Formats: sequence, structure tokens, C-alpha cells
Amino acid sequence: MGRYVLRRLLQLVPVFIGTTFLIYWLVWSLPGDPFAGKCGDRPCPDAYIAVMRERFHLDEPLVVQYGRYLWNLLQGDFGETFRGLEVGELISNAYPNTIRLAVVALLIEAVIGLAAGVLTGLRGRGFLDNLTLVSTLFLISLPVFVTGFALQIFFGFELGWIKTTVAKSPAPWEQLIAPGFVLGSLSMAYVTRLTRTSIAENKHADFVRTAVAKGLPQRRVVGVHLLRNSAIPVVTFLGTDLGALMGGAIVTEGIFDIKGIGNLVFDGIIGKDGLIVTGVVTLLVLVYLLSNLLVDLLYAVLDPRIRYD
Repeated sequence: MGRYVLRRLLQLVPVFIGTTFLIYWLVWSLPGDPFAGKCGDRPCPDAYIAVMRERFHLDEPLVVQYGRYLWNLLQGDFGETFRGLEVGELISNAYPNTIRLAVVALLIEAVIGLAAGVLTGLRGRGFLDNLTLVSTLFLISLPVFVTGFALQIFFGFELGWIKTTVAKSPAPWEQLIAPGFVLGSLSMAYVTRLTRTSIAENKHADFVRTAVAKGLPQRRVVGVHLLRNSAIPVVTFLGTDLGALMGGAIVTEGIFDIKGIGNLVFDGIIGKDGLIVTGVVTLLVLVYLLSNLLVDLLYAVLDPRIRYD
């Protein structure tokens, strides 16, 4: 197992370099002047633009710029914005809110999705199964901002059960339940359908019939044998979904006024501040890579037939 983990970590290095270079190239090779609008309604003086381009090394070849950025990144330096603010400090202030929101969304989609999927997969076709399929299809069809505004208006303004905005930082856990449900609603529908299909397929497998023939209680048959073997595709989806939840939280954070990296990326795009966008996306790449590694290790825990020698 140790050699496998070491090998996978070494494999992540070229993937990280390749993806971050692609991100850097896409951000900094876009046409347009990054200093447009920095001087108000009037265009910036040529001397100011020359000084800023030299300060941020924009007059160097793109490969040299990326090499300098990667070297600083390995030392924990994400650079600074055109306004002179440290990108690392901005990320450290916004990241806890987004990771909390993503964790709440992941827990909601895992608990509700797994429970609904197991229940409908065991019962088979019927009223509950049809209701679950219709409900999940409804959630899949709705855009996230529609779900967010609907919950905000009904449970916030009409009933007063939830806070319509989460202005505090770090955001309290209890105030992130509604935004977490909105953020994880689409994935929750997919987890429910994926679990339902996997349970329905494996409940007639030989290992389940053998466990029933041994006289094991149904709770153990479902919880130990059936669920563990059916959870591999679900765990794969949940593991890769963590990065997607963090990267796709721009709309949810905007609706509930959460000061997270979604808002940070949006401000960076509007302000044409490429270092903010590059830094946040680089962080998301790391989350994706590490979550994929964790999912691979969980395979051996769920299925004893899988061994990494």
C-alpha cells in the first residue's frame, strides 16, 4: 500500500504541472488589456502600463512567467493582485467558508442520496420508487439559482426558518444548511439514482444470496455485504464531486452572500485580475487530485478483493 501511495503521489506531479500550465496559459494569453479600466474613465498612461507590466513580469515569455509563478507557488506564494493585495491571504480568508459549504453539501447529498437510493433499490418498483425518480428528475431539471431563490423566498422571507444571507465569516455551520442543500441538490439527485441502480443490480447477486442462506440478519446483509459492494460507484462520484462543489459554488455563494472563493473568482474575473483566478483554480486542481487519490484508497476498504501491492 505504501509503495502504491508513493507511486500515485509521483504521478500527480506531471498532472499538476500540466494542468496548472494550461490554466496559466488560458488566463494570461487571453486578448485584451488587463489594465483597462484601472485608471477610471480615462485610459491608463503608457508609463503606468509599462511599470505594471514589468512589476508583474508580463513583458516576459509566457513559459518564463509560468516557471516563475510555479517556483513561487512551491514556496507558498500565490502572488499579489494588481491592487497590491496578497492572493494567498485573500484565499485563506475566503477558503474556510467555501470548504464548510462544500462539506455541508457533500454530507447532505451523501446521507439523503444514499438513504433514498438504498430504500428505493431494496423495495423495487412502486409508489415510493416513482416518487423518488420524479423528485430527482425535478431537481436535475432545475437550475441551481432557481432552487436557491425558491428556498430563500419560501423558507426565508415567508416562513422565517432560515437566514436569507450568511454575512458572517467564518460562516456558522447551522446557517450553511440551506445553501448546502441548494449546492448539493443536483448531486444528491445523481447519488440517489446511482445508489438505487447499484442496489437493485446487486441485491440478486450470489454473495447476497449466500449471506441470506447463512441466516445473517437483514441489517447485516444490507449494511455490510450489499451496501459495501454497491457503494464503489457512489464513492467515486462523491470523491470527485468535492472539487466540483467548491468550484461551482459561485452562484450559491452569490445568492446567500457567502464570502467564499466563488465570490473571489467572480471579483477576479470582473476586475481582470488573473492571479486571483489562477490561484483559486490551482487550489481546486490540488483538491481534485488528492480527492481522487483518497477515492482509490477507499476502494480497498470497501471491496476486500481490491489490493494495492
